[in-house]
Amino acid sequence: MREHSSERFSLQAMAGALYVNGSYLLRVYKAQTGHTLLWFHHHVRCENAKKLLSDTDLSIAVVGETVSFVSAAHFSHIFKKLTGMTPSAYRQVYRGVEGGGSKG
Repeated sequence: MREHSSERFSLQAMAGALYVNGSYLLRVYKAQTGHTLLWFHHHVRCENAKKLLSDTDLSIAVVGETVSFVSAAHFSHIFKKLTGMTPSAYRQVYRGVEGGGSKG
């Protein structure tokens, strides 16, 4: 899933690749991790976005697009839900700290 994080999430494709029913896959994953597959997909994309936010000067909208969110608003909403801060606030706090980018 990490390798395909920039693609749109498709339960059918994932279940098909694993030769299982989609409902079964969702139940087993949730039972094992306590999270949904969609949560994990969003989590992976937000981790990728964190790197871009701290290492580049790309706009928030472009970062969201790059990690395959459908809109900047959706990206900002999910990012804040998972990290507790907006993408711009994250960039201000972590610029140069996690990614090695320069302060600026």
